[in-house]
Amino acid sequence: MHLSFAAKARMALLMTFAVYPVVVIYATLVSMMTPGWEFWQRSLVLVPFMATTIVFFIVPFITTRFGAFIAGKKRITA
Repeated sequence: MHLSFAAKARMALLMTFAVYPVVVIYATLVSMMTPGWEFWQRSLVLVPFMATTIVFFIVPFITTRFGAFIAGKKRITA
């Protein structure tokens, strides 16, 4: 499936709004639990949680609920 630039831009916008709060929450929790750790060490813990959350929760949620908006198609109502 080929997405147009506009569809990719809409997907990026939705992903930004969905991922940003999760990143902030996870980063805050990890930094609270790991005082004194280096950035790379915190990132090593943070990235698997973020990737899992994005792949299993955020992307499916966005694509099922906003698929028509991303594709730029109008919804057909019966």
